[in-house]
Amino acid sequence: MDYSKTAAGVLQGVGGEENVSSLVHCATRLRFVLKDESKADTAAVKATPGVVTVAQAGGQYQVVIGNDVPDVFAEIGKISKLGAASSDGAANDAPKGNLFNRFISMISSIFTPVLWALAGTGLLKAFLAAAVTFNWITTDTTTYAVLNALSDAFINFLPIALSITAARYFKANEWTSLAIAGALVYPTMAGLVGQPGLTFFGIPFTMVSYVSSVIPIIVIVWLQSYAEKFLYAKLPGAVKRFMTPMIVVLLAVPLVFVVIGPISDLLGGGLGKGIGWVFDNAPWAGGAIMGGLWQVFVIFGLHWGLVPLFTLEFQTTGQILLVGPVFAAVLAQAAAVAGVWVRARNKNLKSLAAPATLSGFLAGITEPAIYGINLPLKRPFAFGIVGGALGGATIALGGVFTKSFVLPSGLALPALFGNGNMLMLVIGLGVAILVPFLLTVIVGFVEPTEDAAPAPASAENDLVVLSPLD
Repeated sequence: MDYSKTAAGVLQGVGGEENVSSLVHCATRLRFVLKDESKADTAAVKATPGVVTVAQAGGQYQVVIGNDVPDVFAEIGKISKLGAASSDGAANDAPKGNLFNRFISMISSIFTPVLWALAGTGLLKAFLAAAVTFNWITTDTTTYAVLNALSDAFINFLPIALSITAARYFKANEWTSLAIAGALVYPTMAGLVGQPGLTFFGIPFTMVSYVSSVIPIIVIVWLQSYAEKFLYAKLPGAVKRFMTPMIVVLLAVPLVFVVIGPISDLLGGGLGKGIGWVFDNAPWAGGAIMGGLWQVFVIFGLHWGLVPLFTLEFQTTGQILLVGPVFAAVLAQAAAVAGVWVRARNKNLKSLAAPATLSGFLAGITEPAIYGINLPLKRPFAFGIVGGALGGATIALGGVFTKSFVLPSGLALPALFGNGNMLMLVIGLGVAILVPFLLTVIVGFVEPTEDAAPAPASAENDLVVLSPLD
């Protein structure tokens, strides 16, 4: 791929820099918030070399690139002002849309910049846990202490990272947001968690843990943005630069401790208990839903909207049950495209299926497989959903969970080792891989004629997979 040509073509296709309110990228997509989507030439964007397809969902204009999306994003930053600093938050003049679209846009903008660091350190945590499980390293050594710190620190101090990205999204002062987040995880305050009789100027409050928390910092930074606008407008110019952060911190931190924190802890605890209840009483249903529908969420670019659920579950329970079935969903689509690779006689199709298979199994990046092969061919995608649902249900029945935040992939499997019934994990993963692979190889699919490749799927025909099989 010529990254510079792809970047230029995409930017021109979306209506130019002047039509872009904000831009971020996730694992495989450029996520634009456009001022006027009618000015975008979707056909031209799809025709740009290096572009897999376009999806318009969640209030975003999503250009699917694949594994090379960071390079294309960087090139866009070179030819425009849509660089890293300006791309972490949505501009206030962006189209508001409905509440759901606004929520997805907010979550994507706040979490996307931290996901790679969160996933990378989570993977290190998984490898460390596996090393302890297999007695390759013991927990009483300084080596373990160092590795545990470097792999565990980021998710523990997640509120600090989110304070920066939330401030950019809500257009608040980043350093004031950082001061607020620092107070939430300050060691002295952390030592008060669970202690009775706490008061602030006579107002009783309960100190909850803000380690790995999500809701409190996002809510308070949102309120901070309004408070700063008011204070900047009302305070004299000679003092407003230092009086504004002083007043904001003085009001915001106690507000979190007394009101926002306990309420969010109650809500998060309820959500964690709700997830636990589902996986305790009908684990097969929860696993089947996550394993079967995850890739449907991927189609519409809505899967990142579930990231807060993962972090909330981890904060309240110290583990994540939701992630286990997602491994089945990811590996099932990788297995389906592997079946295409084995069965296909079309040379162009086989050449597309090979790298898509490796990307899916190793890195968990399934969008090249979904958009380029499985979804256009219909049956492989449907077989992948079936395998993901069956495998996810089996994994959930085994009570398999992870103690670290990871992006599901073959490389991240150590995150599941030793957590739950390992036999059920092996059976679930086996089902998730073998069912779509064998169905694709045995039942088959309608191949493109001669050396043509299947037409990439798009947002307009994504729902075709819900139709009866050909």
